[in-house]
Amino acid sequence: MSLESVITSIDAEIERLENARTLLAGVGTVTHGKVTTSSTSATKARKRTLSAEGRRHIADAQRKRWAKQKKGK
Repeated sequence: MSLESVITSIDAEIERLENARTLLAGVGTVTHGKVTTSSTSATKARKRTLSAEGRRHIADAQRKRWAKQKKGK
């Protein structure tokens, strides 16, 4: 057995063990020998949108706060 074939088989064994550890830890899934982690996609937040009515409500409330502050001076 040559040195290159030993190194190749060790690398393959390391990859298999890492895949097994990842699956046992519950972090990701293995498809076609590749481990995909779902932690980033699971924690990725959706973009939140605000309706025109909601923006108008917030703007009116802020104008009331400004008026109250201006009145106090």
